[in-house]
Amino acid sequence: MKLLLVEDNRQLAHWLAKTLTDEGFVVDHQLDGEGAEASLRVARYDVVLLDLNLPGMSGKTLLRRMRDDANGTPVLVLTATGDIGEKVVCLGAGADDYIVKPFDDRELVARIRALARRHAPVRSNRIRCGTLLYDMDRRQFFIDDDPVTLTPREHAVLEALILQAGRTVSKAAIADTVNGLDAPPSGDAIEIYISRLRKKIESSTASIITLRGLGYLLDHEEPQP
Repeated sequence: MKLLLVEDNRQLAHWLAKTLTDEGFVVDHQLDGEGAEASLRVARYDVVLLDLNLPGMSGKTLLRRMRDDANGTPVLVLTATGDIGEKVVCLGAGADDYIVKPFDDRELVARIRALARRHAPVRSNRIRCGTLLYDMDRRQFFIDDDPVTLTPREHAVLEALILQAGRTVSKAAIADTVNGLDAPPSGDAIEIYISRLRKKIESSTASIITLRGLGYLLDHEEPQP
């Protein structure tokens, strides 16, 4: 799951990015609204974490411009005030949720996952492709009842595929998903992750199909009558 963090407090942003990365998220960080707007033009995010008091373009302005551009990415506002008027303005401008600083990191993670679930194509927090199951709350894959052990990059790739199960996911989209975990992956690296994942899920009825020139598709075999 890929997040855009828009926060001008470098110390807070560093702590948030580390906390969220440790939870398995891929995090891009921008210090101001202009940089965030540029990132939103070139990448897809599952949730935007938006501070309101930014230098230059304010968080409220960025939020309004996102909605004016029909960008429906869920936005979780990070606000320093619990004033009800401020909350009403944020929600009216298009925010999906808000959290007041200082906040507990466990609450932040829970709110992010709840937002992602509400806006995912599937409404359940458990996504199944044949006997391969992904529990979004626990961020854990299972084959039947057995957990699948994955590296962070393998997890990001398989998550991108199962969230779009039955549909083609381009190599560029997969690379964008795992970008932010150390160095950006090369095309050859993506193929290596796919190869490793095939071996790790081979005991399931799900399989990763290569569509040359298009990307990859996660699908499953129907049981024989």
